[in-house]
Amino acid sequence: MDTSPDTDAVRRAVPAEVARRIVERRDQLGLDDKMLAYQAAMAPRYLRHLLDAGPAFDPGGFARIAAALRMTWSELLEERADAPPGQPDPGPRPLLLHLTEPQCWELIGTHGVGRIGLPGGSAPAVLPVNYAVDAGTIVYRTAAHGAAAAGHGTPVSFQVDHIDDHLSRGWSVLLLGEAQHVGDPAEQERLAALPGATPWAGGSRPLWVRIRPDKVTGRRIGTG
Repeated sequence: MDTSPDTDAVRRAVPAEVARRIVERRDQLGLDDKMLAYQAAMAPRYLRHLLDAGPAFDPGGFARIAAALRMTWSELLEERADAPPGQPDPGPRPLLLHLTEPQCWELIGTHGVGRIGLPGGSAPAVLPVNYAVDAGTIVYRTAAHGAAAAGHGTPVSFQVDHIDDHLSRGWSVLLLGEAQHVGDPAEQERLAALPGATPWAGGSRPLWVRIRPDKVTGRRIGTG
């Protein structure tokens, strides 16, 4: 199906050309970067980073961008106006459906793996961490001076995705808020008992970071 690019197509995609097609389609729809990022359930700075990095960096992110722009994968990756002889016409175009906040928390579940987005210089740092959910917040453990050690009071984003193997359907949840350090030993002990709280990477990771979201948004990707 046209909404399901193969791995070779993603690798062949030229980032500058993909970015050009995205910008042209964005302008055609009368969107700016902020609105496109909102529709694709990502931070504007992360959107700009993806346009530089290309589809191989985060195929799931580009799946959401394509859905927000109502583009097929052929149009996004290869700019094919017509299918080659003997091949079927493009499949249904992707659709983005908004999720309610309760639906977002239900999809995130009690624990899993997400991506913490930290402010950076030329681009945000986006790093995978395993997390636990605690009373409407996200918590994770990391090294005190590690790459994922968000400073206390730092504005951050946290994203959890599930895109199927063919990128034809899935969902994405984005949380925006502030990172807080958990210093109370009794609270740290309680958090350590939560499902999924043990860092997969192992080693000494004594710093607990809590993300208290000010905003929770989500999108479900389908076809229509």
